[in-house]
Amino acid sequence: MTTTDAKVSEMFAAGAHFGYSKSSRHSSVQDYIFGVKDGVQVVDLEKTVGLLEKALEGMTKAAANGGKVIFVGSKNEAQDIVKSAAKTLGMPYVTTRWIGGTLTNYSEIKKRVTKLSRMMEDREKGEYEKYNKKEQLDLDKQIEKLQKHYTGLLTLTELPKAIVVVDSKAEAIAVKEANDMNIPVISISNTDCDISTITYPIVANDSSAKSISYFISALAEAAKK
Repeated sequence: MTTTDAKVSEMFAAGAHFGYSKSSRHSSVQDYIFGVKDGVQVVDLEKTVGLLEKALEGMTKAAANGGKVIFVGSKNEAQDIVKSAAKTLGMPYVTTRWIGGTLTNYSEIKKRVTKLSRMMEDREKGEYEKYNKKEQLDLDKQIEKLQKHYTGLLTLTELPKAIVVVDSKAEAIAVKEANDMNIPVISISNTDCDISTITYPIVANDSSAKSISYFISALAEAAKK
């Protein structure tokens, strides 16, 4: 069995070949469709192997010399996988709604992240014990509100060298911001996505936890190297 055949078998086992209905197909993925079965498009996994190889090269390049890569995945199937991989690598992540300006207005986002970091540190040191209960409760609420959106960005000390996205259609705002800032985008994109805006598209099932986990694990391993 060749390396490509082995990779195809792994992807098949992960359900990476399942696309969406033909009616939802985006024209940009036309060349990556093997066929249609029972109304569902089947991704040509041999071509996906080639796409993944290029994406892994892009990931290795981005993560070289301590470069930061933001992992983005807000859909339910992706959240835990993305968060776990990013935290293991010490990389930033976004698993809730993408905050507009995260890349294009990074200086403002950095202020909020710095504020969150400082407030968490002060609370841990017991700095808030000098306040009354109501004031402490208000500070806790401020921290909780900031944590909801910015906890995953605490390790982002500068603009990232790339972003990894699960479902480029769902994360269209993040993709657009990255494109505007000339930041490479690596994306697991199903057959309904416009991959013409993606630097390193990986055409595959972006709605199955097994499929998402397969590709995110491969990308995380590339970053480690």
